[in-house]
Amino acid sequence: MNRIIILLILNIFTLTSINAQNCKNIPTHFNSYAQAISRVKDASFKIKEEVNTSKSSWIRSASYYSCDGNTGYFIYSTDKQEYIHEGVPIKIWRDFKNADSFGSFYDRNIKHRYLFYLN
Repeated sequence: MNRIIILLILNIFTLTSINAQNCKNIPTHFNSYAQAISRVKDASFKIKEEVNTSKSSWIRSASYYSCDGNTGYFIYSTDKQEYIHEGVPIKIWRDFKNADSFGSFYDRNIKHRYLFYLN
């Protein structure tokens, strides 16, 4: 019985790994920001976190994705659009999660500093 359970768990893990794109294989060229955001969200990362932004007046959601635990992608949404930033240090993400004001923290520490460019 234990062997069957272990085999089932291994099969589920293998299928999940096959379907999820490894974060290190994310393309560097995208046709749109929406495509980039979608590819990042679908990949398998070492760190994949979200923060509850319900206290924010304009940031509706925020997530962080990192392959190496040092830098990663920061994705946030407003009522109008979703945005992506690349190369955001994990310390900035942790400070963002603990900020009194997500919007003010974003404006001071992320905006115009960690850009994502379409190639």
